[in-house]
Amino acid sequence: MRRVLALVLAGGKGARLEPLTRDRAKPAVPFGGVYRIIDFTLSNCINSGLRRMLVLTQYKAASLDRHISLGWRFLCRELDEFIDVLPPQQRIDEHWYQGTADAVYQNIYSIEKSRPDLVLILAGDHIYKMDYSEVLQDHIDSKADCTIGCIPVELREGCHFGVMEVDKSQRVIKFLEKPANPDPMPDDPTRCLASMGIYVFNASFLFDQLCRDATVTESSHDFGRDIIPTIIETHRVRAFPFRDRNSGNSRYWRDVGTLDAYYAANMDLVAVEPQLNLYDEAWEIRTYHPPLPPPKFVFGQFGGSNPRAGMALDSMISPGTIISGGRVERSILSANVRVNSWARVEDSILFEGVNVGRHAKIRRAIIDKGVVVPEGAEVGYNLDLDRARGFTVTESGVVAIGKLQGFVDVHDRSGAMDLSVG
Repeated sequence: MRRVLALVLAGGKGARLEPLTRDRAKPAVPFGGVYRIIDFTLSNCINSGLRRMLVLTQYKAASLDRHISLGWRFLCRELDEFIDVLPPQQRIDEHWYQGTADAVYQNIYSIEKSRPDLVLILAGDHIYKMDYSEVLQDHIDSKADCTIGCIPVELREGCHFGVMEVDKSQRVIKFLEKPANPDPMPDDPTRCLASMGIYVFNASFLFDQLCRDATVTESSHDFGRDIIPTIIETHRVRAFPFRDRNSGNSRYWRDVGTLDAYYAANMDLVAVEPQLNLYDEAWEIRTYHPPLPPPKFVFGQFGGSNPRAGMALDSMISPGTIISGGRVERSILSANVRVNSWARVEDSILFEGVNVGRHAKIRRAIIDKGVVVPEGAEVGYNLDLDRARGFTVTESGVVAIGKLQGFVDVHDRSGAMDLSVG
């Protein structure tokens, strides 16, 4: 692993995750209460024995830079261990990154300085646990020029991924990026074989392909659209089937590229036996933990017709949060959230610092940092009203409220804005 360099592509705009990505890059979006999405890829690297990483950023990267600086600066530079954040430097030309391959090409000088034998290219916006040493060893043993991590997905979802066909030896014989009508797998007409955005390249071969692609004017300079399709006939390109770290065969991998997918992946975590095990001490998911007190649950007045009890059921509650006489069910609450008396939160995701007023009701919602939900307000009960307030409502009926977004109090018949938003 000493001669492997991991490149984490973390410059994604994440337009389909708005309003959560209005002020942050997609890999910096909070997940599971205390994590950021990028923590899963970086933790996979550390747990796989990889300790040399470059994180390539671009779009609204301030919060991502801050998070990595706070939580990921524990490696020893003197031992040639590092996680370096590389913003666009326009070292080669004056353009921003034109595609995934161009992002790597524009940082080719920094990559060469590390003198790697193998380069592992990863996406920083997926939720999964994977031992990268397995795909690296498979790449070495098979003498491949390029190896692609792959996973079966539902056929209807194939249009969002690179889709490949392989022969019996796992050699890639066809690759199409986001095809309108993906070809099904030979043994499963309901699914297709999708790229996970994980690539292993022999370093010298990667440099040659990047330099060649940079001279092609009609290229979009993307691995899936340009690099991979041009090498599958002339070089050994191999597919590596993903095996989940915990189960060995059950494939838990989530591309949280839409609000509905993001919501579903979070809700997976509050199941009694979630597919993604966050409590595996042998495979820790690292992140930054601020010095906050434990969560607190106060008031236990159960008598009368309107009991006042601070409680959470089937939920994940983060440090610093106070459930002050409210009720939380099947929800994920980040740090420093407050749920006040007689409020009710169900099937929802509340980011850091959200304050839910007394008697407020929230159902199937994602609420970003610092939003104050006024006393008696309702979210997720009248979707037409939520749309009229300017909130985002997904196809499945999940309501998303962005950071610094105004909140219309349902009791204010004038429709005036309540500016009590953090």
